[in-house]
Amino acid sequence: MNRLRSIALATGLAASFPLAHAVPQDDASWRFDVYLNDDKIGVHEYRLERRDDGLLELEAEARFDVRFLFINAFRYRHNARELWQGDCLTGIEANTNSNGSKTRVEGQLTERGFEVAGDGPESLLDRCVMTFAYWNPVFLEQSKLLNPQTGEFVDVEVEALGEDSVRFGGRRVAADSYRIKARDVEVTVWYSADNEWLALESPAKGGRVLRYERQS
Repeated sequence: MNRLRSIALATGLAASFPLAHAVPQDDASWRFDVYLNDDKIGVHEYRLERRDDGLLELEAEARFDVRFLFINAFRYRHNARELWQGDCLTGIEANTNSNGSKTRVEGQLTERGFEVAGDGPESLLDRCVMTFAYWNPVFLEQSKLLNPQTGEFVDVEVEALGEDSVRFGGRRVAADSYRIKARDVEVTVWYSADNEWLALESPAKGGRVLRYERQS
């Protein structure tokens, strides 16, 4: 599990980030090929739609298979459905199968606050919370985020790393990079000048690197 733990953060301090118009206003999608070092192990896809009631509905699906000597040594499946009103989460349903270990997280905004249930302990959070919503860089301003795999509301720290470049669309493009830390997890994300999420990278077990390379 540790080798791919950053996938649950399916990722503080204010990060000096240009956040104007960061949230997509219309339908959008992101598809990433996922690599462990140079070996492709799967894909992670996100689809965002604006519903008739004005809420944004996000569906995310991750499928990873790590092979060793022609044997499937690690299998990971994660499916999540999130509802958003602006930058606030109003509902979540997430199911994860990490090498046979299954977890379920459910959450709903109520008059009392955001109520989280599932396989773990129930909790009551503030009325406006965010997950590790890489597609919406406003999440970089948060000091706590909801982990959609475990249901935990975890402390995070964000560090702006400055200008960089990253591979996108078969070439290297200019990007701003940020490091997110939560407990023993460390993730780096890259954004274009107009706040488009371009890439993700995280240290993995054995000195390897888990890398997201955007395809669309």
